[in-house]
Amino acid sequence: MKQFAVIGCGRFGSSIAKTLYSLGHDVLAVDLDMEVIEDIANSVTHAVQADVTDDDALKALGLDNFDVVIVSIASNLEASIMSTLIAKESGAKKIVAKAQNELHGKLLSKIGADKVVFPERDIGIRVAHNILSSNILDYIELSQEYSIIEISAIKEWEGKTLKQLSLPKKYGINVIAIKQGEDINILPNADDIINKGNIFIVIGNNESLRKLENKTD
Repeated sequence: MKQFAVIGCGRFGSSIAKTLYSLGHDVLAVDLDMEVIEDIANSVTHAVQADVTDDDALKALGLDNFDVVIVSIASNLEASIMSTLIAKESGAKKIVAKAQNELHGKLLSKIGADKVVFPERDIGIRVAHNILSSNILDYIELSQEYSIIEISAIKEWEGKTLKQLSLPKKYGINVIAIKQGEDINILPNADDIINKGNIFIVIGNNESLRKLENKTD
């Protein structure tokens, strides 16, 4: 069980806080709005009303005791920057911060965020790829060069082994898992046979993945 502090409990922050709590972790939710705190109080371990731009108020929360501090404020630039900076100065082990755009993200990284997320951008990327190919179930951008996708096995793959498909050679991608219903085969063997309904989780550079998407349109 890990301990998380979520600073800013709008739609994004509250979703993260509730999910982490439902998975069995300790979660502290922090927000300036008392109504928000009252709404989320029963869905997290602790809920605290505090001004996240107040140095003393945030430091009093003992952010250095948490495994991860999540700064989920983006619309209020001052609050986002101040809370990230204070969390860093407080000795937080890891800081994940939400950014509104690339410039905001670069600034958060420079002042101490270990990881910056762009929820709106990332959702847009996923939706675009899902629209482009009916076989693409999910799309996660790891960097500007590499991504992971979930893709339904196309008909011509059925009954063949991974060795026969030769996906690394043909498309420059690697299969890291194959799902069949609730079962998941991590790092499948080259001799594993592909069945109807299999879902591949593959990693590769974005150019290679685009070739695969075109193949499955």
